[in-house]
Amino acid sequence: MPSNSPFIAARDLLRTRAFDYEAAVEEFAWPQMESFNWALDYFQPMALNNHRPALIVAHEDGRFETSTFDHLARRSNQVANYLRRLGVSRGDRLLLMLPNITPLWEVLLACMKLGAVVIPATTLLTSEDLADRLERGAVKHVVTDFEGDLKLTPVVGDRTCIVVGTPLEKGHAYTEADHEADTFVPNGTTRGDDPLLLYFTSGTTAKPKLVMHTHQSYPVGHLSTMYWIGLQPGDVHLNISSPGWAKHAWSCVFAPWNAEATVLVTNFARFDAKRVLDLVSQANVSTLCAPPTVWRMLILEDLSAVPHRPRELVSAGEPLNPEVIEQVRASWGLTIREGYGQTETTCQMGISPRQEVRPGSMGRPMPGYKIVLLDPDDQEVEEGEVAIALDPRPLSVMAGYADDPERTQAALGGAFYRTGDVASRDADGYFWYVGRADDVFKSSDYRISPFELESILIEHPAVVEAAIVPSPDPLRMAVPKAYVTLAPGVEPSRELALELFRFTREHLAPYKRIRIVEFAELPKTISGKIRRVELRKQEHERRSRAERGSLEFLEADFPELKA
Repeated sequence: MPSNSPFIAARDLLRTRAFDYEAAVEEFAWPQMESFNWALDYFQPMALNNHRPALIVAHEDGRFETSTFDHLARRSNQVANYLRRLGVSRGDRLLLMLPNITPLWEVLLACMKLGAVVIPATTLLTSEDLADRLERGAVKHVVTDFEGDLKLTPVVGDRTCIVVGTPLEKGHAYTEADHEADTFVPNGTTRGDDPLLLYFTSGTTAKPKLVMHTHQSYPVGHLSTMYWIGLQPGDVHLNISSPGWAKHAWSCVFAPWNAEATVLVTNFARFDAKRVLDLVSQANVSTLCAPPTVWRMLILEDLSAVPHRPRELVSAGEPLNPEVIEQVRASWGLTIREGYGQTETTCQMGISPRQEVRPGSMGRPMPGYKIVLLDPDDQEVEEGEVAIALDPRPLSVMAGYADDPERTQAALGGAFYRTGDVASRDADGYFWYVGRADDVFKSSDYRISPFELESILIEHPAVVEAAIVPSPDPLRMAVPKAYVTLAPGVEPSRELALELFRFTREHLAPYKRIRIVEFAELPKTISGKIRRVELRKQEHERRSRAERGSLEFLEADFPELKA
């Protein structure tokens, strides 16, 4: 890509102002490009004949699999040619469900080159979840591994299915791409506002929303994320994140590769804090990003015994406890910097390198964002809903909610995009998280929609009503708790609680698992709406006093569930 291109110019400005936050905010402007394909226009010319490592996968068995920029450029050409031969064309929607293995990045780059729309999917999804995504996502093609193929076989229908590993009845073997040419000729021009990524994200309704990003909003938009992390050329960036979630694209694809840094990921069956810390030294990690749940696990290890310390430490996904920041600082002499964003955006706010760190703060707006706090009447206040000013509209904000023009208009049709999070702002412009404006909450960095879990619970014949609230948890920040009202004539009991745990396990992905059940009458407004705010307050107070309800049952009470 020419050095005078708008994208390169914007990136280099942020590099130049890496340690001057005020100047970066003042001088930065989002690049304006009518046509743009990040994989073809930026990655390909940057990567060809570039033999520095682009991706390192640390496998369960101790192997390190390294791919150079040049290899990924050429291999993704092969994959693009193969997918095109199988019928994948511009605008087609392709569901990509793979663990942290190299083909994940190869396929993503290939789809970008083709102009196909990628629907990232976590490997935690059940067959029921996948059926919903296939239908509502209008999916035509799927790329997965053998385990994913087992889940998809009952629901995939006549869609094209490419399998990394041994395919079942209808699948195509991913290795067939080996026979394709390693050069690629695109079929037409990609517009900057053409769709690229479609994320399913939890909302306040039973069905996840479909967040659409373009060839600019995420690839270019993550210049703000690159700036927040403090990435530099040649860095080795380790991000603890699972594929399928937006944060994986944030910090395992676009932010590091925008900086020409190396992406390091783990392909472990289970998170292992000690192995991750060993990896930090083995791979000479420069920058480390992890959600608060992971940081809380890491400080249980002896951080002082780690011989190599990264240059930058960051955290995102939920507020990080100040005591965790202090423990890491005491052991490493480094301060974890926080960042804030959503699936619908890139990094909106954060504490960039050399800014003053105020433990517990979300930081200040990143270059390219104007953030305000609003009351219900769109008036600016010092404590209110976090909102992004849309005049001018940041390039890094989603295109909208796919196939839902009314919801898109409601979110983006006015002067502000409201995030649904409430915060306060101090005199120096630092923002401080207060809570959600709706009932969605996070557990171990996963967004949980109460309505979705409640909808499953009330399918059980013994349940009349249910309300899901976050219950404070020292490790996961919060876990889903169900307050349940039973049908007439049904009595609460240990046996029924066990039955409900088993019932929901059959219908929910592991990360959505209900951890506590309490039988109770639900508080309601005069109009009959459940007062979740009252239940949340009650739950928080109970946990602070280490109290437990007489009809409250914890998942841990049932050793039978471990069988």
